[in-house]
Amino acid sequence: MPEPGPEPEPVGEVRGVPVPERGAWLRRGISRNGGPFVEDRGTEVVWLQAGSYYADSRGFAGTTSFDGSQVRFHHLTGEPGDDTGTLRRDGENLVEWGTNPDGGTFLEIWTPLPGADGVTGSWSGPDHHVVRVGRHVVHVDSRAGTYWRL
Repeated sequence: MPEPGPEPEPVGEVRGVPVPERGAWLRRGISRNGGPFVEDRGTEVVWLQAGSYYADSRGFAGTTSFDGSQVRFHHLTGEPGDDTGTLRRDGENLVEWGTNPDGGTFLEIWTPLPGADGVTGSWSGPDHHVVRVGRHVVHVDSRAGTYWRL
């Protein structure tokens, strides 16, 4: 029996939750611009959060901020622009509704990765940013994002 899809995007004012202070997340799937939910198969999209710093294996990294309702992912390295979204908990998962830098909308479901205990940190330099959460590392530079499991 297939898993049910995500709930529809919320209507009206929705108060989201801030990003976790620390987390390693694997994307389960995405819906773009209100289209069908497509599960990730054969790819690993990983988001790591260490304090206010994050790195996404798709090729962008930077800092997050929370205005009491929405999270803004400020892209400081890699793909330019900012993403803005509303997060809510769904059991252990996070569901994110948001807007990309190009104005397109998305809904993503993020599942916690095992092995997130242990060393956590964020390091940056000219043209690169690295975030580590436990056994998970994402490196982002101007060319790409790369994910490693230690």
